Amino acid sequence: MTELFTSRKEIVLASGSPRRRAYFTELGLLFRVVAADIEERRGADETAEEYVRRLAREKAAAVAEHWCRSWIVAADTVVCLDGRVLEKPADPAEAVEMLLQLSGRQHDVHTAVCLLNRDEGVEELLLVTTRVQFWEVPRETVERYVATGEPMDKAGSYGIQGVGAFLVRDICGSYSNVVGLPLCELVEMLMRYELIGN
Repeated sequence: MTELFTSRKEIVLASGSPRRRAYFTELGLLFRVVAADIEERRGADETAEEYVRRLAREKAAAVAEHWCRSWIVAADTVVCLDGRVLEKPADPAEAVEMLLQLSGRQHDVHTAVCLLNRDEGVEELLLVTTRVQFWEVPRETVERYVATGEPMDKAGSYGIQGVGAFLVRDICGSYSNVVGLPLCELVEMLMRYELIGN
């Protein structure tokens, strides 16, 4: 199979997300996974956008401690409803309540991506926002979806790339951003630094 892109340098993906890893593989990128281990807690006065930018930067910086000459890509995604950040659910009951809050309403999905190479003196940060509209989902349907287990490792308690797509009436913006990595903006950034080409 012909690869879509040619990698000119290996990229360190500072994420354990299987969805981000799958996107990197599908694009044909040369990469290794080095998951960042940082505390993910929102500051009292941080907006959702500030929070997700900080986490992406901190993930990249944590990995750069041992990979200072490497090109590092770190990302973080949050779901935001009325200014409140909806993190990954702690348990099925929280997942149900979260989805009922989203039901019939619009929310924003923010993903920040940080490209870092300390040796080259490069740090670039981008933020992509997608607006998502849910239909009015009955509680019983929400509970049955949560029982599949899919929501449990996902911000906002749903996966648009899985069966959770049935929740979504409409999106405005990048679909891949809702999955967890805005591909258009990522590819543009990698090409700008000549890390990939055709």
